[in-house]
Amino acid sequence: MANVQLEYRASAGDSEPQNRPVLIVGQLGNLQQLNWAQVKGKLQPVVSKETWQAALGSLNPNPTDSCPLYLSSAAVAALPSRVSRHNSQAAAHFLTRLVRTCLPSGNNRCIVMVCDPSDVFASACAIARAFPLFTRRSASSRRKEKKHVTIEIITVGQDNGPLEVSTLKCLTNAADGIRLAARIVDTPCSEMNTDDFLEEIKMVGNELGITPTIIRGEELKQKGFGGIYGVGKAAIHPPALAVLSHTPTGATQTIAWVGKGIVYDTGGLSIKGKTTMPGMKRDCGGAAAVLGGFKATVKQGFKDNLHAIFCLAENSVGPLATRPDDIHTLYSGKTVEINNTDAEGRLVLSDGVVYASKDLSADIILDMATLTGAQGISTGKYHAAVMTNNEQWEAACVRAGRSSGDLAHPLVYCPELHFSEFTSAVADMKNSVADRENAQSSCAGLFIGSHLGFDWPGIWVHVDIASPVHSGERATGFGVALLMALFGQASEDSLLNSVSPLGVAVAKTAMEEQPERVCKRRRLV
Repeated sequence: MANVQLEYRASAGDSEPQNRPVLIVGQLGNLQQLNWAQVKGKLQPVVSKETWQAALGSLNPNPTDSCPLYLSSAAVAALPSRVSRHNSQAAAHFLTRLVRTCLPSGNNRCIVMVCDPSDVFASACAIARAFPLFTRRSASSRRKEKKHVTIEIITVGQDNGPLEVSTLKCLTNAADGIRLAARIVDTPCSEMNTDDFLEEIKMVGNELGITPTIIRGEELKQKGFGGIYGVGKAAIHPPALAVLSHTPTGATQTIAWVGKGIVYDTGGLSIKGKTTMPGMKRDCGGAAAVLGGFKATVKQGFKDNLHAIFCLAENSVGPLATRPDDIHTLYSGKTVEINNTDAEGRLVLSDGVVYASKDLSADIILDMATLTGAQGISTGKYHAAVMTNNEQWEAACVRAGRSSGDLAHPLVYCPELHFSEFTSAVADMKNSVADRENAQSSCAGLFIGSHLGFDWPGIWVHVDIASPVHSGERATGFGVALLMALFGQASEDSLLNSVSPLGVAVAKTAMEEQPERVCKRRRLV
């Protein structure tokens, strides 16, 4: 999968399965709406119309099903016919699995995705997740030729014409962003330390014509970034705060995405065990998603100011490592008594969100992080945990999750009940809770929000992606599609406008009822 080039096309063209293996996939009801003429060019002469109809008749998805059409060169697969209200209508997770397991092998292959127009974005992103880029298998390094997968999306229903060029461009950029994020998360710290991550940021900046702002090492300490500096000061490669800024003419608001970029997390002196430390290369998943999302979003055109802030550090063990009982002064000016060096993500993110507010005057701040193992207990392996100081944005995140396939579910937001968990006798707060059985993921998010201030007038959104950032031992690129969809109303792209949580249909219905309220809602996104 690592040496695969993806190409989204309005039509994949005709080819016999022996020359170009093909997988046709969709919900059974959508597959049954296909005309034989729409697929026969990819199946004939080895698959007849009767064989195709018999295969569709044999499918009984529970929740999925598949049927070979011709040896190992052609197959049809069915997604779940129904999903619950907390799942994506595109059944994105099942789609990724079916592509991984049912797509025939070969150097030149084709996927025909059959879906409703509203599921195009989520389906395209789900397919991209099935093709990770990073590998160090020796056989892959010897293989020079690139494999090619052409993806044709056929829509059913009323608006079932071929996809426009602008839509295909959006899908391509989204897929590139997802695969970029997954590659960074899959790469071990020996090849993705803070220096390497900064090079990734610079490459994206060069592609977009943006010069990043970088604050590193001792300069962090001098400027008051006690969180980032304190976490990363023991590592060979110094910590950094890096910023990519998109500032178009005519922007009316400023948005900041803040990513946790812990390139490796040993736990520090509160060290992790031999079973919990493997996989901690993924602790940069938030920053990777912000980078991939920023690249794709800016390429599609973004009307407002957008800043991507990367809080980069390696949480290492050494003579300079932060000790439990140390007290750090963060960029907010607040002091933090360290009682757990393995609760480091909230420290770097607190510096990042305050920088977004204080230095960039952001109206909307979203931080994304692999913050707590408890997130998987709170919302599971597939849904990110969302906490925000605004009820509309809480609902918007859930809707954006469903429309993008990057699912999300709310956490409890109740600082008056939970923030006392961080009480310190000698500093403004501790960095880890007193009671680990009291809403751990919520408390971790509140720590970050407290440095902005619970009375901060802007919009603050916290997204914990600790579990969905990976599936098994592979990264998913989670977060890229969520960011693109959540902020789709500010995009110049019509597809992203349509998957935005405050899309045209929703806004129009509400506009008829409460025009003033809707104007505010539209402005939020």
